[in-house]
Amino acid sequence: MGIRPSASETLKIVRAEPHDTPLILQFVRKLAEFERLSDQVIVNEDTLREGLFGAGSAAEAILAYFGSAPAAFAVYFHTFSTFSGYTGIYLEDLFVEPNYRGRGVGKSILVYLAKLAKQRGRGRLSWAVLDWNEPAIRFYRNLGAVPLGDWTVFELTGPALDRLAQAEVGIA
Repeated sequence: MGIRPSASETLKIVRAEPHDTPLILQFVRKLAEFERLSDQVIVNEDTLREGLFGAGSAAEAILAYFGSAPAAFAVYFHTFSTFSGYTGIYLEDLFVEPNYRGRGVGKSILVYLAKLAKQRGRGRLSWAVLDWNEPAIRFYRNLGAVPLGDWTVFELTGPALDRLAQAEVGIA
């Protein structure tokens, strides 16, 4: 089962820094394993470091610690809604180590991100959850989050993205 934090250990959430890249990659791999998607993890430390901390970084990351032990991570980026005009924060990934679940770590990360959204003048915080992850769905609903049931997420990657990018566009 692992080591449970003692009552004297406190939760600390910090912005990730470039030297945290190996730890973030470990969390990415654990999340992929949990989501049964390990075969899709192709990122390496260099690519992850550039994406999170490089000159044109696309996302940000935070880490949660109980005492000195890494307990969780989250990766997020900014969004914009053309319908509302709101900018927002999109939570791409959130993973809490099993030994630290049920101790308020996930909620603390969402509180951190909600406060960050408000500080940055963002109008919403959004994310996706796998439809089979019932414990997470219950947790999010208990926070007051609502599912957008009429939406299906689509994605183009790999050869399909390559084909579309190479297509000729004819304008009549």
